[in-house]
Amino acid sequence: METFSHLLYGFQVAFQPLTLFTCFIGVLIGTLVGVLPGLGPVAAISLLLPATFHAPPVASIIMLAGIYYGAMYGGSTTSILVNLPGEAASVVTCLDGYQMARKGRAGVALGISAFGSFIAGTLGLVGLACLAPPLASMALRFGPPEYFAVMVLGLTVLIFLAGGSMIKSLMMACLGIIIGNVGMDPITAQPRFTFQMNILLDGVGLVPLVMGLFGISEVLLNVEESLQTRNVFKARLKGLLPNLRDWKESLWPILRGSVLGFFLGILPGGGAVISSFVSYGIERKLSKHPEEFGKGAIAGVAGPESANNSATAGAFIPLLTLGLPSNAVMAILLGALMIYDTPPGPRLVTAHPEIFWGVISSMYIGNAMLLVLNLPLIGLWVKILKIPYPILFPLILLFCLIGVYSLNNKVSEIGLMLLFGVLGYLMKKFKFDGAPLILAMVLGPLMDKALRQSLIMSGGDPSIFLESTICITLFAIVAIILFALPLLPVIGRFRKKVGEAEEQT
Repeated sequence: METFSHLLYGFQVAFQPLTLFTCFIGVLIGTLVGVLPGLGPVAAISLLLPATFHAPPVASIIMLAGIYYGAMYGGSTTSILVNLPGEAASVVTCLDGYQMARKGRAGVALGISAFGSFIAGTLGLVGLACLAPPLASMALRFGPPEYFAVMVLGLTVLIFLAGGSMIKSLMMACLGIIIGNVGMDPITAQPRFTFQMNILLDGVGLVPLVMGLFGISEVLLNVEESLQTRNVFKARLKGLLPNLRDWKESLWPILRGSVLGFFLGILPGGGAVISSFVSYGIERKLSKHPEEFGKGAIAGVAGPESANNSATAGAFIPLLTLGLPSNAVMAILLGALMIYDTPPGPRLVTAHPEIFWGVISSMYIGNAMLLVLNLPLIGLWVKILKIPYPILFPLILLFCLIGVYSLNNKVSEIGLMLLFGVLGYLMKKFKFDGAPLILAMVLGPLMDKALRQSLIMSGGDPSIFLESTICITLFAIVAIILFALPLLPVIGRFRKKVGEAEEQT
């Protein structure tokens, strides 16, 4: 009952004209970002972050959140019509969505994707509204040692789950911690990692970093590639409403994907991406006709699309309750909240309830807007898909330059953005993931603060991290992830060889 009254307060905040307008703008831009291949929500939020600094924090966060979950809706359009995922979480949708389009069922694929996303988003928000407040109350018992242990665990899980090489992810995390601690020491006021450069005394800003890594690098990467013409599949988009048979085949995949995506979204790492792949694998295992997957099975669209949308709601739980980001988008939102002087965490519920409940309630409204927007505007998205890259990417570069300069009116920050743009370009060329760097950059100063506060409390005695059951449990999980889990494949291969040797004897 208390949660219901808090939600009503959140709807009062969300239905104010300004917040309602920013919610609409956010989901509209998010859908467009999901439709356009190569951008993604991280780059879009990075580009628009400076534009929100003069708006109220509630309206700004609602718009940025709308871009995030709106991109999950839009990503399915290109996957189905172009066989090209507009967003990483929509990769799996290409497998069956495009095959449905080739069979003349593009409208049904787009329709079930939109309805599945709406149902999953709604169920995910119910879970967010029910779980976030008690978790925030529990987090009030955390002190600096517990926060340090939680942050170490979060970075460890992220590195372990990140795609590609674990060594590369660890290198990116270490680099992110170093970048995050550039500037004046908050306790001793001594410069750190500044190399006697005055422009670094204030530290490295989050906006130049993310704009460079995800905006400028994307432009540089596409400049060197040969211009590609995207052939949009010309299918009839009539019959967007699925029939009873389609709903019968899709309902359980939608519900399973919703639950799975929500809980996987809470974990550090690419929750939406991982949940869509896991959902597809589960539906294929449970299907009575697994041979149809990859050839146009509607369950192969409904399950993953539901999972990646539900994961966006789950990702907000650690951010709003603990102040810990679970992916790169949440790291940018954490930085934005800190810039707005409303740091997230367990006290956000009591200190700034308009943000906590306003964001949750606005996501209900945003999901309804997305359902209304996506189906009628599919024809418009198809036309936007035909915008040539030589027009699109210079505009992105222009927005980056204007955005980063308007933040503090410093030319030096443009230089930092271009530097990180080159770094991001090299990272993408050599297959280094940017998410660990962003998360570590945001968490680095928080980890440093929690560590030093803990040592000040104990008079320099590191045994303070072993006095709490929570700390011991969290560090034990970290040890298992770092040392035990990587050995499982080796043990499996060893047991297989032993078994083969016994059979031969």
